[in-house]
Amino acid sequence: MSNSIDNKTLKGADLKHVDLSYADLKDAADLKDANLEDANLSKANLSEANLEGADLTNVDLTNVDLTNANLSEANLEGADLTGANLYGANLYNTNLRDANIYNTNLEGANLSYADLKGANLKGAYLSYANLKGAIL
Repeated sequence: MSNSIDNKTLKGADLKHVDLSYADLKDAADLKDANLEDANLSKANLSEANLEGADLTNVDLTNVDLTNANLSEANLEGADLTGANLYGANLYNTNLRDANIYNTNLEGANLSYADLKGANLKGAYLSYANLKGAIL
């Protein structure tokens, strides 16, 4: 079952601790600077969403679709990205400290200047990913 939020702007929204698991937010393209700390976004569709500068601290992003999403300068410290699809995602200068990136698809993702210190990258698929200046 999918909750669809079509053509909505959630820019700067405070969605802290919200359960958006299975939500279809693909067309809710603008989540720039939103506070999603401790939210449950597991299995949500966030492909092509703009999450630039968003606070995703400790967020459950297991099996989420973030294909071609913009996560530049977002805070994903401690986030669980197990099994997530970040194909072609922009993670420029993103904080991924202590994130669980186990079995995550990062093919073609831009991870330049991302902070991956303490992140679990076991099984992550990094083919064609840009890791220029990334902190590992």
